[in-house]
Amino acid sequence: MHDGGSGGPRRELGAFLRSRRERLAPAEVGLPGSPRRRTPGLRREEVAELAGISSSWYAWLEQGRVRTSEQVLRSVARALRLPADETAHVLSFVEHAAPDGPSPGWVSRNLLSLVESLAPNPAAVLDPHWDLLAWNTGYAALLTDPARLAPKQRNLLWLVFRWPPARALLASWETDARSLLGQFRAKAARHPEDTRYAEITEQLLADPHAAHWYGRRETSAYHPAVRHFRHPVAGDLHLRYVKLAAVDQPSHHLLAYVPDDRATEQALRALTG
Repeated sequence: MHDGGSGGPRRELGAFLRSRRERLAPAEVGLPGSPRRRTPGLRREEVAELAGISSSWYAWLEQGRVRTSEQVLRSVARALRLPADETAHVLSFVEHAAPDGPSPGWVSRNLLSLVESLAPNPAAVLDPHWDLLAWNTGYAALLTDPARLAPKQRNLLWLVFRWPPARALLASWETDARSLLGQFRAKAARHPEDTRYAEITEQLLADPHAAHWYGRRETSAYHPAVRHFRHPVAGDLHLRYVKLAAVDQPSHHLLAYVPDDRATEQALRALTG
């Protein structure tokens, strides 16, 4: 159905689908190629046929003119041969009656107590924008004390891309940074009117790597992983990256780094001792 609301997210979804359509070669979906093709990748009508929907409906979908169902988006994702992360990104645009509410800028006493009790293991509380709302001594020792940063810089994306020591601290900086940016882009795309997302995006795009990856509309989902840090004082640290949603504050996430080996555990104790 046509609907005048939610134009921003729909336009973002349409632009994402178009970018993936233009990257998909006809041969990848069993269609014959032709030297007379003027369109990069697949044509809209070809995607529509593969997805089992009308070509006009798919055109409206790319133009951000219609609201559609999860079933249709799954069919389009299959037609475009999207991987699991990008399929999840597309499905996140399914519109529901109740939008996300605003996130409180404070942390509950229970959550704050949990963060502090996890020390010396680094832990922090993030809001939906990846802004740091609370952290413990372990987190400050591993990266930097966010209290020393300007309020607008107390953000995990800012630390990874705009804080110079991050590239030496993270042994796999490019992989970790690219994944984090993909998660941020997937979230920000659903909230185009949110001024904080826009503000963070503007700061990130000043970094050439972030600008390149963002321009490719790359998205990713969170996956538990072991992060390798090369700390200037503690040396090599291997920390399991854990992210949990807070039940009493659903918009907040607990981010914790758990030692993956005995040497890391001992190094963290020495670092914060």
